[in-house]
Amino acid sequence: MKIALIGYGKMGHEVEKAALARQHSIVVTIDNAQEWKERFDLLKQADVAIEFSQPDQVVANIHRCFDLHLPTVVGTTAWQDHFEEIKQRCLAEQQSLFTAPNFSIGMNIMFLLNKQLARFAEQYGYQLSLAETHHIHKLDKPSGTAVKLANDIMAVDHDYDRWSIDAPSDHTLYINVVREGEVFGIHSVNAQSSADRITITHEAFNRQGLAAGALAAAEFLVGKTGVFGMEDLFRNV
Repeated sequence: MKIALIGYGKMGHEVEKAALARQHSIVVTIDNAQEWKERFDLLKQADVAIEFSQPDQVVANIHRCFDLHLPTVVGTTAWQDHFEEIKQRCLAEQQSLFTAPNFSIGMNIMFLLNKQLARFAEQYGYQLSLAETHHIHKLDKPSGTAVKLANDIMAVDHDYDRWSIDAPSDHTLYINVVREGEVFGIHSVNAQSSADRITITHEAFNRQGLAAGALAAAEFLVGKTGVFGMEDLFRNV
């Protein structure tokens, strides 16, 4: 598989290592506006693009890939306000898009557990809250992963109709956000009753899990059209 890496920072380098280990090739890396001008034609050689750039760049990057009908895996978060716009173009033009708030296989297992916990929490009177910790360089707050955890809870637990990173309040799902050091990512869901507490936690030790998941998504996406996520990947398991 011939891969284009859009965004060649720490995650881009990690994806490159994972791809080469699986005998794929990297045909181009693009990390800034000048490289888009100089290397755009090289994208035509790629079977798929894997995008890990910045929130203010991702939408334009997706459109550029779509201009070439290049299947695109998007790992950048904090662009969901534009998701419907991108989705509509993808479907109208029979393009290929795979997006997820977190590509870690372990984190996606936690998403499944979180949904189950939320169902039982409402039925048996558990109060829920979230906590997430990331490195000081992370731009979005809360993380896209924490937002997905919160939205999945609200979809099944009617005690909550919004989430907030401010002080807890009625019908509000509280997300405690910490930015410190070089933490790769820790997400916890806490369920507490008068009798006990349940905590589900996922802690990333490095970026390898994210890279492996993004590469699995790219392998899955080639040859397909439509909008996909990790749930679609998991259906193949």
